[in-house]
Amino acid sequence: MMGSSFLSADRARSPPVKVLSSQLREGTECQTAGGRSEYVIRRLGLGEQRSLQVSVVWMQGTVLEVQSDHNTVLILDETGNFVVSGINSVPKGKPCLSAGKYVMVMGVIQSHSPEPVLRAVKMADLSENAVIHRKNWIYEVEDLQQILP
Repeated sequence: MMGSSFLSADRARSPPVKVLSSQLREGTECQTAGGRSEYVIRRLGLGEQRSLQVSVVWMQGTVLEVQSDHNTVLILDETGNFVVSGINSVPKGKPCLSAGKYVMVMGVIQSHSPEPVLRAVKMADLSENAVIHRKNWIYEVEDLQQILP
């Protein structure tokens, strides 16, 4: 279950969008009319190349390093590293946080450069079927981004 602070503070945010770390790294930050930060990224795929505005994302990758004392984890996806903060307050997040595990992270973008940083809202261990998840991930990202308005 997501924390009530996430739900109440971020009620106006769109649902999470599946992205790759390179998309965030190459994106640009903008402000909404309400003053919240959002990030403009280039969609994956050969379809229409409109940009996409995101603030809450779903990312997947392999855990490289856990720093519980700093409340962060370093993760590698197919396109590079990204950092996830707030790991100590994510329900059921700690069991999946060891080097080599393949995980999913849903979180709010805190920054995008030089490497993306997310504030974790949800984490899950996908290691049991990591080969399948890893193989299909880029296709899931591209497919979703092409059908979003």
